[in-house]
Amino acid sequence: FAAVLAIERCDLNIRGNKSSHHTEPFADQRLIVRRGQAFTIFVHLRPGSKTLKIFYVHPAGPLPKKESDTKVSFPLSDSTVDTEWSASATHDRAGNKVSLTIMSSPNAPIGLYSLTVDHRGQKTTLGQFTLLFNAWCPNDAVYMHGEAKRHEYVLAQHGQIYRGTHKRIKGTPWNFGQFEAGILDICLKILDDNPKFVSDADQDCSARKNPIYVTRVLSAMINSNDDKGVLVGEWYDFTGGIHPGQWVGTGDILRQWAESGPVRYGQCWVFAAVGCTVSRALGIPCRVVTNFGSAHDSNANLIIENHYNEDGEMISEGDSVWNFHVWVDSWMTRPDLGKEFDGWQTSDPTPQEKSDGELEFSYTVHPDGRNFGFGERLMTYGSSLVKISGSTKSVGRFISTKAVASDERQDITDEYKYPEGKHTSCAFSSMYIKEQQLCQLQILSLDALGSKEERLYLKLEYGTYGPVITSDRLIQLSAITIDKQTVDYHKAEKTIVLDEPHVEIKMLGEAMVMQPVLVRLTMLNPLPEALLDCSFTVGGAGLIDGKPITLKYVGYWRFLLDNMHVNDKLKNIKNTISVVVKERDTSHI
Repeated sequence: FAAVLAIERCDLNIRGNKSSHHTEPFADQRLIVRRGQAFTIFVHLRPGSKTLKIFYVHPAGPLPKKESDTKVSFPLSDSTVDTEWSASATHDRAGNKVSLTIMSSPNAPIGLYSLTVDHRGQKTTLGQFTLLFNAWCPNDAVYMHGEAKRHEYVLAQHGQIYRGTHKRIKGTPWNFGQFEAGILDICLKILDDNPKFVSDADQDCSARKNPIYVTRVLSAMINSNDDKGVLVGEWYDFTGGIHPGQWVGTGDILRQWAESGPVRYGQCWVFAAVGCTVSRALGIPCRVVTNFGSAHDSNANLIIENHYNEDGEMISEGDSVWNFHVWVDSWMTRPDLGKEFDGWQTSDPTPQEKSDGELEFSYTVHPDGRNFGFGERLMTYGSSLVKISGSTKSVGRFISTKAVASDERQDITDEYKYPEGKHTSCAFSSMYIKEQQLCQLQILSLDALGSKEERLYLKLEYGTYGPVITSDRLIQLSAITIDKQTVDYHKAEKTIVLDEPHVEIKMLGEAMVMQPVLVRLTMLNPLPEALLDCSFTVGGAGLIDGKPITLKYVGYWRFLLDNMHVNDKLKNIKNTISVVVKERDTSHI
């Protein structure tokens, strides 16, 4: 051996490694690899260093320990082993360039690592790399079979989040932007800011080998309840922040949080979208899921209880069925539960209500444990409590996510619920709170009809609902019939979604790298009043992140039109257009 290790320089082979590890989309110019897969670096030795038989030490976390798997040392061998940390080397003819192939353990904690060579007590740092979960590695807990699925649930930067009602499902485009510059560092910061890391950094870093643990941490840290998490939830007063419907993607939210703390404001689909971005950035396959007719059983008695007065006005709060709720599913094995529970796991970053002073979250459960409440309703009349309807069909409907390699909606209700009539399961506590304000009340007194049918009409004038309509453009109709002689009750509800205007986007030229392009936007005003103070925002993952386009990228990209803001009557109108950005022809220059 040479008495002194003489390393001239180390080439981390960033481009080659990122390409083979499916981390090439990351804009960060550093080594980012996935665990359980070999990567190669080149060590250039100074003349006189004849051999390189050394140990490599990989500390992760502030206080790395061997017993916590946050400090690993291993010798240079003839070949690597795909189940543990190992390394092998080949030399060029001159012996001055060494190609080091390093295999990380498929169970290693994710995060930032330092690569250090220990040669006879002389320690030299070769560089740093970031290790992620690996959906391409069969030995990794997040392994997912099928390239199309891995591309959709790990690599895709654009998606659709479904909102509205089960009869009018509307896809909202979203830029997840997990590969934008700086986003990965912010995702790692989210892990480092969680209370478990603050209380015991070594134990927390060691636990990051487990995607179940990481997903639970993210569920708590995406919202700001009881910690300094990313988003503040708000459903009524948006003063001092941004209306949740105005967000076009995750990047701006995460950057604001990193700079100044919890961001105002989010609702369920925003919490879920941010959770999906962070999960995909860390390598966990993730999808955004919407449930229409989402039951919220506040006292866990498996009954949805609503109390109304004789005029149909709700006189108690608590149990409810909301028009939709959004959460995330993450793909992983469940060795703690058994192989039959492997696959999609639900976690809900939206903050839930407190129970006995403790905040409740829906953490990582298998589809068979996801249930959506009974549709039984109770009504108070005078001092008596009577049942007015009962059905399991009104909740847990048209459960939706974006299809693989398509913007079409995929119905995954069967993955969550047994067919109606087969089983009746427990309630699922999830909610999306709608802003509500009474805009019209009509009370009719009818004589006994016998077996006759009578059709009643309720006319909704724009002047009546216009001043109180929210940005969700939802109107809920409720009808209650009361037979005062027999004390017989019937109640029906329907949610109307007002159509939003269509924004047409037309490119007026070819999109070229680093060149301006004209785009024509057209929208027909559907309201009986002039639209004033209109504005729009254009975004695109990898193209625009709140600043002028500075990154060069050739290929298939999507522009997202967001916030077609026309005073307070029409806002957050979104549409997308897919654009091929071409390389400039410089042959004539």
